[in-house]
Amino acid sequence: MKVYVWRHNKTYHSHSMINEPCVQSHFYLDALAIVAANDLEEALTKLEEQNAGWRIEDLRELTPKVYDLDVPQVIFTEVRGSIAE
Repeated sequence: MKVYVWRHNKTYHSHSMINEPCVQSHFYLDALAIVAANDLEEALTKLEEQNAGWRIEDLRELTPKVYDLDVPQVIFTEVRGSIAE
């Protein structure tokens, strides 16, 4: 089993990036999809089955980050609004 992570940010999207993928049918600035699956096709199928607006053909244009669950590792950390002392 693996974890597939797609993240697409449109914060600085402009008309000059007209061919850039749009991974969600809804308006977004930052889209994140994390799916546990045996392979890429299964991950995309699970997103499609969710019927939540994910545009599978555009996701195919992006290379997801893939994490193997058999290997100990940090998968995600986030710090927002931190002020170092």
